[in-house]
Amino acid sequence: MTDVSGGDVTVVAADERSPDDSPTVIIDLDRWRRLAEHALGAESATGELTLTFVDASEIAALNVEYMGKDGPTDVLSFPMDDDPTPGVPTLLGDVVISPAVASEQFAEHAGTIDDEIALLVVHGVLHVLGYDHAESDEAAVMRRRELELLQAHHWAGSAPLGFRQVHD
Repeated sequence: MTDVSGGDVTVVAADERSPDDSPTVIIDLDRWRRLAEHALGAESATGELTLTFVDASEIAALNVEYMGKDGPTDVLSFPMDDDPTPGVPTLLGDVVISPAVASEQFAEHAGTIDDEIALLVVHGVLHVLGYDHAESDEAAVMRRRELELLQAHHWAGSAPLGFRQVHD
């Protein structure tokens, strides 16, 4: 687990996968924690966020329990404090990612596993902050912001050829 404070943002990152889940996907907790922290900072957010990497079976159970959908998904976001109390740290929420699901979809989605995990981190953070993609106008705003954050804090430049934000 990694817990690092950056100004008014604290991101706690943990890899809670079992050793046999997606062993080929190495998770650099510090790297993904920093990306979440940069995205939160760019959005002028303050407070605490958890970023957790879990097995496909764990995210499937969360997907059923909280979303009412069967099967694993790539990322789930759980916003917390809507009305922060002055003097008490704001709990922004939780972002939960399944590297196993990411490893199954990256080729037709973001292009590389690295870009897929980065996209899921940023996507999850934006959901915690209130962005959505249920309606086409909301989706356009969210996708544009994802791309801006990835260009600034993941690639330090333009998106690579083949990068896609939506599934084929």
